[in-house]
Amino acid sequence: MLSLIRRYETQNIITALKIMKLSSSSSASIDDDIEFRVLELMPSEQKATKKRSQTKVNLMNKTKNEVLTNQDWQAIWPAARTFHPDIVPFTLQQGYKNKKGIHPDKYANAELLKIPNFLHLTPPVIERHCRAIKKFCTKWPKELKTDETCVKYFPVEIITSDYCYSSPTIREPLARIVNLRVRLSSLHLDAHAKDKILRLLGNRYNPNTDIITITADRCPSRKQNLDYVNYLLTALFHVSWRFEPWETEKSEVDMEYYDWDKSKSRKSLTSMYSWPKMPTDSNYEYIPHATEYKIAVSDLINKGEDQFSINKYKQAVRNVLNLKSYDFKNK
Repeated sequence: MLSLIRRYETQNIITALKIMKLSSSSSASIDDDIEFRVLELMPSEQKATKKRSQTKVNLMNKTKNEVLTNQDWQAIWPAARTFHPDIVPFTLQQGYKNKKGIHPDKYANAELLKIPNFLHLTPPVIERHCRAIKKFCTKWPKELKTDETCVKYFPVEIITSDYCYSSPTIREPLARIVNLRVRLSSLHLDAHAKDKILRLLGNRYNPNTDIITITADRCPSRKQNLDYVNYLLTALFHVSWRFEPWETEKSEVDMEYYDWDKSKSRKSLTSMYSWPKMPTDSNYEYIPHATEYKIAVSDLINKGEDQFSINKYKQAVRNVLNLKSYDFKNK
């Protein structure tokens, strides 16, 4: 009976304490609702100075955890990675200057996290990498000491571009473009094949440098564009050597350019020097100044008339007719 009475008394005491606690909390909430609270958009100067002082203390404490300068840098920073201020054993500054004229330190610096870094490519690490891959390299051939010999044995030149920048994707659209360059003289073409390939190339041939440039950018990858430019060069070479049946039907009037060897001017010159006999062949090598006359006539018709070509043609006619001492002005 006594135990029941004690238990009942303790329960009453606990309920009374709970009621007192609730009443006190309700009164505090009522006081908070009655009080007019101000919304602070900018922190006060006292709070700002306290925060700055705390951050300075934290940054000073962080410098104790920096890596020592005598440790193996390749083991600490073996490859490209995001900048970490505690690992880099020297001070860095990046960003706009503050009021005191000082750039932000490396701690809590978002500018250092934005840019890609090459801190793993230090001279000792590069030298170690070179020693590691040296066993896979071969010596430069002795026959390729000059640029002329390199162009002779390797006439085709492939030009591509690589890009390195900070972006969500590593794909650069301009990296797929492939340029192929080769000298026309390296293809060893005859007159027919050379004329045909020049007409197929159009403005892809530079007559001043004798270089053919073929560019491919229609395929999505560089490997596909490389195969495409190689195919184009192969197709141009074989098509230029191909002799179509309709080409045999072309006459002198149908030719795109003036060919002195197939013209009536050559026959007239050989007939004049062999008169009164008929020329047995069309050989003109025995005629003096015949080659000069051939070049002058071809340039006059193919390249157009100007004062230089006309004077060159006039002098060639005088030489081939042996009229050097004849003065036209006095006659």
